[in-house]
Amino acid sequence: MSTDTEHVGEDTESSVLETLKRWYHIPLIGVVMLFMYWVRIRPRENFTYRDGSPMLSGVDSYYQWRTIRWTADNFPNTMPYEVYTGFPTGTYVGQFGTLFDQLIATAAMIVGLGDPSPQTLFTVALLSIPLMAALVAVPVFYMGRRLGGTAGGIVSIVVLSLFPGSFLARSTVGQLDHHVGEVLFMAIAVLAMMVALRAGERDKPIYELLVDRDWKTLKAPAVYSALAGLAVALYIWVWPSGVLLVGILAAFFTVQLCHDYVRGISPDHVAFVGAISMGVTALVTALLIEELGTGTTSFSILQPVAALLVGFGCLFMAWFARQWDSRGLERRYYPAAIAGMILVTFAGMAVVLPDLFGTFTNNFTRRMIPLGDATTDATIQEAQRPDAFLSTYVFNEFGAAFYTMIVGMVFLLARPYFGREYRTEHTLVIVWAVFLTSMAATQARFAYYLVLPVAVLNAVFIADIARMINLDVEQGLESVKQIETYQIIVVGMVVLLVFASIPLAAAGPWQVTGDNPEAGSPEPRPNAESIIWQESNAWLAENTPEPGNYAGADNASELAYDGTYENPPDNDYDYPEGAYGVMSWWDYGHLITTQAERIPHSNPFQQNARSSAAYLTADSEERGEMILETISSDANVDWADVSDEELETALEDANATDEEMRYVMIDSSMAGGKFDPITQWAGPDYQEYALPADYESGDTITAEDLSEREGEEYVEDESLYGQTMLSNLYFENAHNLEHYRLVHENNIQRTPFISYAIMDGDEVLVQDGQPQIGVNVRYTDAIGTQLSQIDEQSSYDVEIFDRRAGSAVKTFERVEGATITGTIEDEELAADDSAMITATLRLETTDGRVFGYAQEADIQDDGSYELTVPYSTSGDLGVEDGYANSSIDALDEYNLTVTADEGNLSYVEQYDGQVDVSETAVLEGESVDAGSLEAVEDGDVGEPANDVVDDGGNETDDGNQTDDTGGDGNQSDDGSSDNETVTDDGGNQTDDAQADTQDE
Repeated sequence: MSTDTEHVGEDTESSVLETLKRWYHIPLIGVVMLFMYWVRIRPRENFTYRDGSPMLSGVDSYYQWRTIRWTADNFPNTMPYEVYTGFPTGTYVGQFGTLFDQLIATAAMIVGLGDPSPQTLFTVALLSIPLMAALVAVPVFYMGRRLGGTAGGIVSIVVLSLFPGSFLARSTVGQLDHHVGEVLFMAIAVLAMMVALRAGERDKPIYELLVDRDWKTLKAPAVYSALAGLAVALYIWVWPSGVLLVGILAAFFTVQLCHDYVRGISPDHVAFVGAISMGVTALVTALLIEELGTGTTSFSILQPVAALLVGFGCLFMAWFARQWDSRGLERRYYPAAIAGMILVTFAGMAVVLPDLFGTFTNNFTRRMIPLGDATTDATIQEAQRPDAFLSTYVFNEFGAAFYTMIVGMVFLLARPYFGREYRTEHTLVIVWAVFLTSMAATQARFAYYLVLPVAVLNAVFIADIARMINLDVEQGLESVKQIETYQIIVVGMVVLLVFASIPLAAAGPWQVTGDNPEAGSPEPRPNAESIIWQESNAWLAENTPEPGNYAGADNASELAYDGTYENPPDNDYDYPEGAYGVMSWWDYGHLITTQAERIPHSNPFQQNARSSAAYLTADSEERGEMILETISSDANVDWADVSDEELETALEDANATDEEMRYVMIDSSMAGGKFDPITQWAGPDYQEYALPADYESGDTITAEDLSEREGEEYVEDESLYGQTMLSNLYFENAHNLEHYRLVHENNIQRTPFISYAIMDGDEVLVQDGQPQIGVNVRYTDAIGTQLSQIDEQSSYDVEIFDRRAGSAVKTFERVEGATITGTIEDEELAADDSAMITATLRLETTDGRVFGYAQEADIQDDGSYELTVPYSTSGDLGVEDGYANSSIDALDEYNLTVTADEGNLSYVEQYDGQVDVSETAVLEGESVDAGSLEAVEDGDVGEPANDVVDDGGNETDDGNQTDDTGGDGNQSDDGSSDNETVTDDGGNQTDDAQADTQDE
């Protein structure tokens, strides 16, 4: 009995060891997933849902929250058309409101028992992002296992869990965006395709088996291929632009089919997998079509057509190979023939289907190869081309694991030369890795995709190194007991190479932020701009009429914020009377939509970016007004360098519309760092805006040519920048403008600005043909330090010729303006061509800042005059009347003064008077009769009384305040000083806060 018991014990121990050997990876996968999840939810307390407003990391996350809420409220439907952005047309937001939203909404429905509260939905949405990131470990493990055994699979997910770069940044709690969903479903799709290819390679399906209906042989590869096609379709369902994976598969099938045929292997095997998988992808994506176009960011005909073309191409190449054989042609020439036919096909497409061809080539050059000139995509931070990609950039993202990935690719390619099996799936992984590397080199954001091949191919690297030193970790504990010293040394070196460098790629796991994963922040926190804009958007929501109710129109019910709107013809929604838009830069469109529930003109989809840039850089109020009128009329205009004459022609041909832009919102970043990317959309180059408006190439600029603000003296900004609508609104508080008035000022922070020049003696330094001048640069410690170094360590001097300070966000209302009219009974004065009348008004913000407004006009020969002003001094119309509750108050009535002889008041009599302007007159464009002005006195009567005092105690003229930093170069703005830099010795500053926003 004791002997039997002993045998039973041995068998039990053996069984346990066998079970452990077979399944040990399962708990390890679980541990790695828990680690990945834990790392990503650590800053959970930083992101809350208060008073109906979410706190999230990225601007795009706010819009994703809108589409998730809409999906939960209309479950299982997703938003068909968005009318709360892209005014005056609305827009189809195909890449928002996808399977990603439906998965989160489904989870929330389960947790909330069919009716989740906003708080429940928010919590589920936040935690879903780290959970999806952790789930990526599952397909990565099985891909790594297929290439490097179970130990290789474990290596893959451990490497994945340690990456400190973009993948971590975009999958940490607070990031509510579809990026992590893209990574998860791409990994699933590639894994499924690997399995299908292996089944085809094993069972060898050929055309004759189809003819003979040998379903038993065809079943496995057919089923796995169909599942692979479904997985690719699900990936596209998460992100319509995921059609790029179809393009990668097209390249793979082309390479592999040629490779198989040249080696004497029937291409039918791979063609079978390609035809079925791409056929299923085409079928599923055809069911998702929401618009008949070829857009990559929408569910269009592009996705099924692309999949069909790839599937048909696989069948054609297999058929063509048979034709090639039947004619006895050399197999080695087959790839060249295929390449020639591909070129002919694309040439024909360019002629017959230019739109489709343009879509393919545009997306290929913009997203997949780092060639060609930078486009306006460069104004999107995440779409910029990374510098020093093969050195600094990839090391910061992956450490040495990127380079060992390359070695892993070499090991795969070298397998046939060492008598080892080379499988079709190996080619797939190599082609996939090459394309994702190229994509990451083209746009920085695609580094979050590159984590997949980097992790997977390190399984090959580790497994092959282990094989080279005769270390078989798959044999369990017995092999571990037999490890020799040299093996330990090699293993230690490999571990240091692959793993130890990864944490060093950043100073720590939290060296990421939501909006700029490459920047650096001690811990993920809510997006700074969203917090700053929250106050202004909350004011807009509470103090302006609902869209559809402007000017008393009662149509807000037709524009319900959570309503359903069908996709209109030509993507041009017909807004009801009383609808209006908000002009701002595209970075802030999603915040205006989600925080204010108002309709921005441009948005982070980069919709209407050119027209917004054209308005903000317009060099006069007249041009700005024509641009807004053209936008509202939806006239067909090429906004790139559009002339005033073209605008006038477009307006003459346009149809009348009730749609209007009513509000303009400008923040300190637009006035400072972001003005550079704004000019990239509108032209000319930023540097030209810093120059005097009358500057001509080759002119010499001296110190005397630079405006200097000293004490209370007001000096007009004579640069091209100073003439823009952006400058006139933000810095001048609509000073001298007829149709714009400040209605709200957000002073959550005050931002200092400086204008400076690098001086070479008495002249401005010229480098590469450009005078080194910076105008209205947001002042930071970094800029102060750099300018001080130039001043102290070079032969050049830094001349700071202007200092200003501005609010965080300013909101302006566009009004008809009241026309003040009157006469002066003085024939001598009326006959003086220099006679002018000026209306001045003192105004005060809710924070107690006092500023001035002034408007002037010529006095006609008959003594009459008229001038248009945008502020009222009496009357009260508000939201209930269909207008804004302005937070800016007039301190008195308009003061009218007369000057002549170019302002020399000692020459003529001064006439003085006051006039009251009602709110109704301002809003409806009525005339206000000021009567006849009376003379005050003869002789020297002094300057017009229009000086005011701002909130810092700095006396200014007409509302143009100076900052009170003292010019010592030590005051920074809102904490972004470590990120905002100057790129050269002059005024070419970089954009310190370009948007993270849009995936196209």
